[in-house]
Amino acid sequence: MKFALFFSAILSFQVLCSQDYPTLRIIFTGDIMGHDSQIESALNTGTAGYDYTSCFRYLEPYLSSADITAGNLEVTLAGPPYKGYPAFSSPDELGTALHETGFDILLTANNHALDRGRAGVERTIEQLEQQGFIHTGTFKNAFTRALTYPLIVEKNGIRLAILNITYGTNGLSPEPPAIVNYLDTIQILEDLEKASGARPDFTVVTVHWGNEYELTPDDAQKKFARFLLRNGADAVIGSHPHVVQPLERTETGVIIVYSLGNFISNQRTRYRDGGIAFEMELEKKNRRTIVSRYAYLPFWVYKPITDKGPAFRLIPAAIDSATASGMNMPWSDFESMKTFLKDTRTTLNGHPEVFPTWMNLVRPDL
Repeated sequence: MKFALFFSAILSFQVLCSQDYPTLRIIFTGDIMGHDSQIESALNTGTAGYDYTSCFRYLEPYLSSADITAGNLEVTLAGPPYKGYPAFSSPDELGTALHETGFDILLTANNHALDRGRAGVERTIEQLEQQGFIHTGTFKNAFTRALTYPLIVEKNGIRLAILNITYGTNGLSPEPPAIVNYLDTIQILEDLEKASGARPDFTVVTVHWGNEYELTPDDAQKKFARFLLRNGADAVIGSHPHVVQPLERTETGVIIVYSLGNFISNQRTRYRDGGIAFEMELEKKNRRTIVSRYAYLPFWVYKPITDKGPAFRLIPAAIDSATASGMNMPWSDFESMKTFLKDTRTTLNGHPEVFPTWMNLVRPDL
């Protein structure tokens, strides 16, 4: 485990084993979905119960290499009956596989947070804690929110504040005492001020916002991003549109990622069949912490047909045809993956890309 956990009377400090150098490498991923076909596939792996392990193995070397890896959990772990859209509840084994893949933090404020009501909020939180995750965005009650939010994570001598908010919850309202962090500017100002009181070296706001399937951010996203930056955010990371949207690095070095796209899902149409992992390295110099380096890794959701039925595999989209052939990937799928890669590079033109040097380790049996 990367994390050791204790609570303060004012804020939650998640303290990790410190190192002697003041750098911190963080990876963010987009929407972790759980459609019906994904649940069915996880049941048909040949092992007892549900098993999502093979979905993420190609990305595990990358995701587990970071100091901190975080993703948007856009399902509940509310228990059976397991179901996809429109009221998501995935098997607990999804969380187990994400943890084994290298995820440390799961963000839960999104439009599906209330899909299974208050009981779903509570059970999801309980499962994440049992599985060893740090989480934020939804809370059992006001007391735990006051105690643990904003989230403060400390590692390698760098203290990171993370806020997580959503534009809404599909018209549903949380049943008291459960709480979801909404896009409420008055509350957000209070939360940013509280985060500042913990003296973080860097503050990230993760936002569930925008219009689904739109390839560019709307005016509301741009306006809200500037609001966050004016009031204490050092980076803004977005999710929800299910497609990759542009990222910006301002003249002052501030990062805005408008949408990371999907992490894993059964959305198969163009632009929606993949996403990016966004990494940034923070460096602490002279009591000032900056983004010293950043890059993105585009990946595609490959859906091979196995002897047990359709499967799901996250594949770095930049692999060559020889590697794809070693996976028995049909040429039509390879072309679809390369279309996604070309679209993503066009959207993120001018920004550095991660190239997966570990892919020569791919095993055909996965």
